[in-house]
Amino acid sequence: MMIKGAWTVFWVVSCVVSMGQCLRAAQKGAQPPRPATVAGVFYPGDRDTLERTVRNLMDRAEGVQVKTKIRALIAPHAGYVYSGGVAAAVYRQIDPETRTVILLGPSHRVPLQGVSIPSVSVYQTPLGPVSLSDLADKLRQHPGIASVAEAHEKEHAIEVQLPFLQVVLKDFQIVPILIHDADPETLASILAPYVDDGTLVVASSDLSHYHSYNTAVSLDRICTDAVVGGRLSDMTQCEACGKEAMVTLMHLAEKKGWRGILVDYKNSGDTAGNTDRVVGYASIAFVDEKETANEMRKGLSDEEKGALLRLARSAVEARLVPGAKIERPQMSSPVFLEERGCFVTLHKRGQLRGCIGTIEPVSALVSCVEENAQNAAFRDPRFPSLAEEELSDIDIEISILTVPEKIRFKDGEDLKRQLDPLNHGVILSRGAYRSTFLPQVWEQLPEKEQFLEHLCRKGGMSPEAWKDPKTEVRVYRAEVFGEQDLR
Repeated sequence: MMIKGAWTVFWVVSCVVSMGQCLRAAQKGAQPPRPATVAGVFYPGDRDTLERTVRNLMDRAEGVQVKTKIRALIAPHAGYVYSGGVAAAVYRQIDPETRTVILLGPSHRVPLQGVSIPSVSVYQTPLGPVSLSDLADKLRQHPGIASVAEAHEKEHAIEVQLPFLQVVLKDFQIVPILIHDADPETLASILAPYVDDGTLVVASSDLSHYHSYNTAVSLDRICTDAVVGGRLSDMTQCEACGKEAMVTLMHLAEKKGWRGILVDYKNSGDTAGNTDRVVGYASIAFVDEKETANEMRKGLSDEEKGALLRLARSAVEARLVPGAKIERPQMSSPVFLEERGCFVTLHKRGQLRGCIGTIEPVSALVSCVEENAQNAAFRDPRFPSLAEEELSDIDIEISILTVPEKIRFKDGEDLKRQLDPLNHGVILSRGAYRSTFLPQVWEQLPEKEQFLEHLCRKGGMSPEAWKDPKTEVRVYRAEVFGEQDLR
């Protein structure tokens, strides 16, 4: 194929870097490449320096270790000195065998109306060309998806993601998509059939902009909690420049049965700026809920259980005993940083003395256990605050929860058939009313109707509310262990 005009030198140099990418691009016809436009500004413009920078960011990255395959992710798109470490925390964990990456991002500079996929052959970075997948051509055939060239020409949101992908992945193609003033749910429905086991979906977004440090942390927590919890309605309160890309991914996650895990969060005040006017950054991984449940069923080791029980007891003692300190785990087990729901239960001579927990996985397991140990001891409204003289009579039990799954049922009998006594914890929600019983409550209420009626009453609902399909029912499993088990 003859390549004419100003692109000739560009293609010759690029093809020396990546012959496979260029051959695929050549097969697409004489579409021009999209040159790097923020190299040397948002990230290093020199090939060797860029690769070294990305690898160093990945080596130093912090955050949660994800145990199962990452199906999609949210990553920031600021300059690497500001947000590169947060992005690296999730990119270093993606599957290196990924073949197609669908990139969703905002249009910062052009008032785009709708969805645009560029009509270019490759995206160029100092690390070489990345060719577009044939899927890009297929998607452009859908009504509502256009090719607005000027929206992509200087847009950095997608470009800054590419060097991370180029360092981690062996051989891949991309589908770059900009979305603005469009329907995220419709776009998610279009993309869903094309997302297979070899596909990674990336939503590019920073969070709040130019607030004080503490204000930014509070605002960004609203956003990350909504994403991790899959609460689309709460995204109206989220401040993020790529919110439509994020919401598209959330709709896609809902269709695919994925859930979000907050891998890392920082703002520019933590990385390379002052704390007066900061920009927030988060990396969030999306994993298959079934794969996660299977991984969680493998259970914790006795050493991990012991560390969490010591954490719970010391968290209570630190509030009661002068000079006592919280004994946080020194183990490097990644499970401690995973976002999990948990309950902490206190028994005094075999009788309940306090129980409070968090159903949704919104914080690291160690934080969940520490916070709820203190809540169970001092904030359970059914009991007075624990006193120091009671400590020797208290036994602590911890329940680590799987992610709740919704049950669809047509009537009460259908619901009862789907419940698994002793294994299912149950959440009932109806309007503003909500209640849950842990799986171990089945030991006191073994009959399904009795269990569900008591659960309705606990939440202030009619005892018959469980029979109505308008009542939302979710179930979860729990790994339960206590101090008595490890003695």
